[in-house]
Amino acid sequence: MTDLRMAPAALAAWVAAWSLTGPVAVWSSSATWVAAAAMTAVCLHLAVAAVLLRRAARPATAHAALATACVLAVTVSAHVQLAGRAPLAQLAEQRVTATLSGVVASQPVPFSFAPGSSDRGPSDTGAGQYRWVLAARTVDARGVATGARAHVQVLSGTAPRYGATVTVSGALRPVDAGAAETARLTADDTSEIRAPPAGLLVLDTHRAALLDVTDPLPAQARGLVPGAAIGDTTRLPDDLAEEMRATGLTHITAVSGGHFAVVVAALTLLCSLARLPRPARVVLIALASLTFVALVRPEPAVLRAAAMAAFALTGVAIGRPAQSVPALAASVVGLLVVDPWLARSFGFALSAAATAGLVLLAAPLAARLAPWTGSTAAFALAVPLAAQAACGPVLVLLDPSVSTVSVLANLLAAPAVVPATLLGLVATMLAPWLPAVAGMVAWVASGATWWIAAVAQFLAGLPGASVPWPGGPVGALLLAGLTGVGLWAVLRRDAHPGWPQAWRAAVRSGSAEAPAGRLTGARAATLVAAAAAVVLVVALAVPRLPVLGGLPEDWQVAACDVGQGDALAVRTGPASAVVVDVGPAGTAADRCLDQLGVITVDLLVLSHFHADHVGGLGPVLTGRQVVSAIVTPVDDPPTGAAVTRAALAAAGVPVGDARAGDRGTAGNVGWEVLQAGVGHGPQAGAANDASIALAVRTPDLDVLLLGDLEAEGQQALATELGRRGEAAFDVVKAAHHGSAVQSRELAELTRPAVAVFSAGRDNEYGHPTDEALDLYAGVGAATVRTDRCGTAVLLVRGGELGVAGC
Repeated sequence: MTDLRMAPAALAAWVAAWSLTGPVAVWSSSATWVAAAAMTAVCLHLAVAAVLLRRAARPATAHAALATACVLAVTVSAHVQLAGRAPLAQLAEQRVTATLSGVVASQPVPFSFAPGSSDRGPSDTGAGQYRWVLAARTVDARGVATGARAHVQVLSGTAPRYGATVTVSGALRPVDAGAAETARLTADDTSEIRAPPAGLLVLDTHRAALLDVTDPLPAQARGLVPGAAIGDTTRLPDDLAEEMRATGLTHITAVSGGHFAVVVAALTLLCSLARLPRPARVVLIALASLTFVALVRPEPAVLRAAAMAAFALTGVAIGRPAQSVPALAASVVGLLVVDPWLARSFGFALSAAATAGLVLLAAPLAARLAPWTGSTAAFALAVPLAAQAACGPVLVLLDPSVSTVSVLANLLAAPAVVPATLLGLVATMLAPWLPAVAGMVAWVASGATWWIAAVAQFLAGLPGASVPWPGGPVGALLLAGLTGVGLWAVLRRDAHPGWPQAWRAAVRSGSAEAPAGRLTGARAATLVAAAAAVVLVVALAVPRLPVLGGLPEDWQVAACDVGQGDALAVRTGPASAVVVDVGPAGTAADRCLDQLGVITVDLLVLSHFHADHVGGLGPVLTGRQVVSAIVTPVDDPPTGAAVTRAALAAAGVPVGDARAGDRGTAGNVGWEVLQAGVGHGPQAGAANDASIALAVRTPDLDVLLLGDLEAEGQQALATELGRRGEAAFDVVKAAHHGSAVQSRELAELTRPAVAVFSAGRDNEYGHPTDEALDLYAGVGAATVRTDRCGTAVLLVRGGELGVAGC
């Protein structure tokens, strides 16, 4: 039987950690100690009763005591760590400039945002920025040097080595409440004062060598071979990354329990062939596991898998193999005590949920499927079904949609995962010493990754591969409830005997003379082929239809939730719109336009060429007719401009460079370019200030769209609007996602009824900033934020302006 005794304690510890690390901690400082004292008293009482009075606690009491002890441990740990974080958090709230020293605690990853203030937003993908985490040990601010014990998220122009001791200087900024890091900092200067430990230097050599030997491979292999082996996705093409996300295959490049299982299984086989004794096997596998953690970096999912592996190895060492559920629960409790902020990590939650799903659901589901499919196929199908059932509610919190092809995608990709992982690891080990051999091994691994990429690409392109779903906690609870009902209906009864015996005999014999009314093998094959043909026709031949997805049909302006980016539509007809910007890479803008029912884009306006405004162009062009487009005349950044212009040309879209004074109509909507191309030169804000400032006027609303204008661009526009005397607008899309750089003069001139802020949830820059929100609230505007509302639409009914979706 499954041992669930540790599960309540793990859940209680998770709830406590999540509560204590949130925006407003459930317990204040004094209440924390009161609760801790009460918990300690309960534990002492039970201990005295068990030892002195020799009475065994009842199961319910024992469970309560265990949960109490776990909650107590998490509470004390969170309290101590919050106290240590407080000084640095206060400096961040004051936005002081500081110099920090500490250890690089995460692998630096390329970041596609511009240098400068941390209030800046996304920029060119070639900006050469890196994001990483510093485990700060000292902070020097305002001439005072003090000790620190906190993690800080750093954005810098150089990539320090993982494990090195460095100093960084720059402006501290606050983070969202509940973030794992205490503050964020955009580094003006980074210098290494101590090299990483020798062991990490060796592993860094292997990581770099793997990238070198995979460099000549095709694009998918350059991204997937290092991704499947060591979780390095820095070279994974954006379109492939989006396709893998849509098909539920991202776990292949997210190192977790599956990778540990492959590594441990391979090492166990080698130890068995070498006939090593048990102690030697345990030591060898433990050392290999620690090395693997250091190689792939201790991310939350990796830590969970490593902790479970430690429990398993301990069980083997003492001759009592650990059960999976208690090992998972104990791992969760232990890691939450060490780092309570893991309770808010999606990676940690997905890793734990997937493991729990596989342990608790895979075997029962396989037992129900086996009579219909056979034991091998049943197990292969039960594994992705169990993982999808467990992870679905968590994934909805990240992306309000449900993949309808993830189970099939994982079933098809499964045969290639183990070869891709093992061969990638072999190439990693050989790369520094035998690069030619490692290159051949990586080339063989690329065959496995080609299949994974092909599965992702094909299934992600099917209509209905992803369906919209309510976001947030409500959507997660709804999906969890429906999943629970479905599992209860399937698992509440014993396994069904499966196909009738006569059908099985007929299929095995292939006889065409089965009794009347029963399926022969030939007839069964014919029906299966016919059903498959019908499914294929429906999937490929039915045209994509507009789906309103609950939004009001009389919407006039829509701010699409595309994450940290911009995409806005102004309706021009029943199924047409003027679309301004298309968000970052991915299908978010495309899905939003589908939800709005937009199948014709009368005018596509790309305010400037930063990735968060033009990255989603491909899916938007593929999914609908685009009549014409205008773009900023400043080709900055050059790469973004070239790619965007090439995509528009390939789609046959007429393109013009916007000039101030350009105007036109689309349906019953008029538009005018108020400003374009202000930013020139090498300064950081050049591309942003080159944004098109567009006025769109519907019969009911006047809308002003500001792109990513910085101080210079906003001032120029304010001057022009003041000169014209036509400054009032009903709706203003705030500049640069609501950064701290906002023109008070422009806000007071326009005095909108609604200010729209397009920003990503929990983004790195604190957008929209309090300064921007307060500025527009001060001129009487209601604020609409996509990071909190998701996609929001404006409509006019009875002469009154209203907002739906928020």
